Amino acid sequence: MNKIMAIAGLTWKSAFRYRLFWILAVLLLAAVVGLPLVLKDDGTAKGLAQILLTYTLSAVATLLGVATLWLSCGTLAKDVEECQMQVVAVKPIARWQIWIGKWLGLLSLDATLLALAGAAIFSLLHWRASHLPAAEQKILHDEIFIARAGIKDQIPDLTKKIDALMNRRVKGRPTDYTADELVELRQQAKALVIAGETEVPPGYPKRWGIDLSTLRDHLGQRPLQLRVKFHTAKPNPDQRYETGWIVGPTNSSQRIGIEQNLPPDSFQEFEIPTLLDDKGILWIDFINPNDVAVAFPLEEGFELLYPESTFGINFVRGMGVLFCWLALLAAIGLAMASFLSFPVASFASLALLIMGLSSSVVSSVVEQGTITGYDAAKAGYGHSPVDLIIVPVFQGALKIIKLVESFSPIDDLSSGMSITWGELGLAVAQIILLLGGFFCVFGIILFTRRELATAQGNN
Repeated sequence: MNKIMAIAGLTWKSAFRYRLFWILAVLLLAAVVGLPLVLKDDGTAKGLAQILLTYTLSAVATLLGVATLWLSCGTLAKDVEECQMQVVAVKPIARWQIWIGKWLGLLSLDATLLALAGAAIFSLLHWRASHLPAAEQKILHDEIFIARAGIKDQIPDLTKKIDALMNRRVKGRPTDYTADELVELRQQAKALVIAGETEVPPGYPKRWGIDLSTLRDHLGQRPLQLRVKFHTAKPNPDQRYETGWIVGPTNSSQRIGIEQNLPPDSFQEFEIPTLLDDKGILWIDFINPNDVAVAFPLEEGFELLYPESTFGINFVRGMGVLFCWLALLAAIGLAMASFLSFPVASFASLALLIMGLSSSVVSSVVEQGTITGYDAAKAGYGHSPVDLIIVPVFQGALKIIKLVESFSPIDDLSSGMSITWGELGLAVAQIILLLGGFFCVFGIILFTRRELATAQGNN
């Protein structure tokens, strides 16, 4: 372990030799302090806090991510090209210890810079919040400076209803239809069934029952927030619709009615009381007083938010997820530098990073089954022989990207959503141990088998 830590110390010296540490410290300070001075918000304390968190954390993650890739490529590839690694390799230290030592050195450097930037952001937010009016401070502490977990309504299994509707449509004679016609009929049947589950006609109610029995003691009488999103038959984002909500035990005089004027096609939050029945169920009824039907999407139409932890703890967990991203980038850069020169390793690492950031493009290629565009003449997507290679590669890349992309600490922190310890543990397992471990093993094997004398001879 002493040998590994010695290599980690040399990595720190390399960062100071390149003046990277001080440059990054200045850039991070400029991002944390300078951005809040030039950014414009919507005039509310909530909007200000959301913008500050989103932009400052995004800037910190971008700066540290690019610097981590650059330093991880340079600290190994440059050492080989400048013949410094050959001097270290002849000493009684294994190649894998050199590799792991450099990785740990990069991780400790990232952890230090991330902690400094995080402390500055956290202090700046609370300093700005302390100068706001009391009413605005209450909004911040209720909706942003908090860690809220969400409970969604259970999505029902609609397979049986879709099958039953299909059987009625084909009348037990599926052989009378072509394969394409059957696919189209099933899509129509699915759309009708989903509409029946999600739409609320004018004047009709819709009920949700959320089991909070295990959280009864934790919640006490603290208010909850309801997060809803609905669509209308006449889309108009500028129009607001009247919505009626009734909260509390069914058939009870304790029920409380709430009226809200809400816009469609966007997430809206409002406070509701904690009125549970004897079994710990929170019943929420919606009544549609409009002359048009409204539809609550199955996956994102309804979510109950409750306080899970404090903002400070949530902020630390969010920084932990960002650290997992940086650990993966360090492993990627070192893996590329294990067998490539510094310019080529940097290019390959940035190419992998760009592919990861282009998940929407990768997903689109996988869904369409081709990299070519839409062919209007054929009324469909064209195909190319290259698709035989590109599409399977993109399918594998998309699965890997989703392992990392499923964590969004910046969005969660800016919206006051909880990042649980379980999510942080899952991020460590998926991002550092699984993906980072793969690049570690890959890089160590190639670095161990690399002939350093060849690189020395080329110089």
